[in-house]
Amino acid sequence: MGIWIDTDMGFDDIAAILVVAHSSLEIDGISLVSGNAPLAQVRHNAASAAAAFGWQFPIHAGRKLPVLCKLETAQRVLGQSGMPTMGKSLPPANELPASDAFTALCDWLERGTEPKRILALGPLTNIAALALARPDLAGRIDELTWMGGSVTSGNHTASAEFNAYADPEALAIVLAHHLPLRMIDLDICRKVLARPDDVDLVRQAAGKNAELLGDLLGGYVNIGISRGRPAMAIYDPTAAAVFIAPEIATLQHARIDVELQGRHTRGRTVVETRASHADFNAHFAAEIDADMARVIIFGALINEARR
Repeated sequence: MGIWIDTDMGFDDIAAILVVAHSSLEIDGISLVSGNAPLAQVRHNAASAAAAFGWQFPIHAGRKLPVLCKLETAQRVLGQSGMPTMGKSLPPANELPASDAFTALCDWLERGTEPKRILALGPLTNIAALALARPDLAGRIDELTWMGGSVTSGNHTASAEFNAYADPEALAIVLAHHLPLRMIDLDICRKVLARPDDVDLVRQAAGKNAELLGDLLGGYVNIGISRGRPAMAIYDPTAAAVFIAPEIATLQHARIDVELQGRHTRGRTVVETRASHADFNAHFAAEIDADMARVIIFGALINEARR
């Protein structure tokens, strides 16, 4: 079964793509969106990752800017490349061929009769553009699994998770068009941790990319260590694990809305689980088998590091 991935291509995005690539699913294409870094850097990261890991699926450049608001990146946490490291970085690579994510997504949705499943790992700008311009094709999406939002508090602000904050209008558009959203939120991802000993296991795999993957994973884990925590939540790979093995999570039907106003509340996702109080419009992951998620994620990374 072919699937589509929409991403802002930081390290945890790369790890999520590797989780899918080491499953039984076939990646039909990838669309890029600004988020972790501006789109030019996201494109550079994607080209380098494709060269390093031998990716053959097409990669298309998407939206540079959010629907309405100014560009907000995570570079203050992740650095200019959007990808901290303990040493090795992705190697230089030729630029990706010029191609348009909107056109590619439309073409993908128009062909074939198999279910159309999308894994979204960044702000939902590309998906919102599709919903606005081609609602007929957006209506063919059977599943939109998104790493984003939060049932409780945020990370980029006290209220908002980064992917929701970076383009809340895009999320509002996706919800207004009744796309089949499955929100794998900040709270559930924080139950799945990457630890320093995981870095060691990846390095010990001793394949061509073991040192590179170990250094990138280590740089990512050090975000948590630098804040006095013993580990780091591994966000996008958790969404990928649920995407390829939905049995590891309990998805709950709910009403999800996003706040578009307020200095302290913009980007907050409001999740109403009482059917008596709202018409449900989406699902969110209420529970997860964190141990099984870790087996899936680090199994894929170690397998990649052995190559």
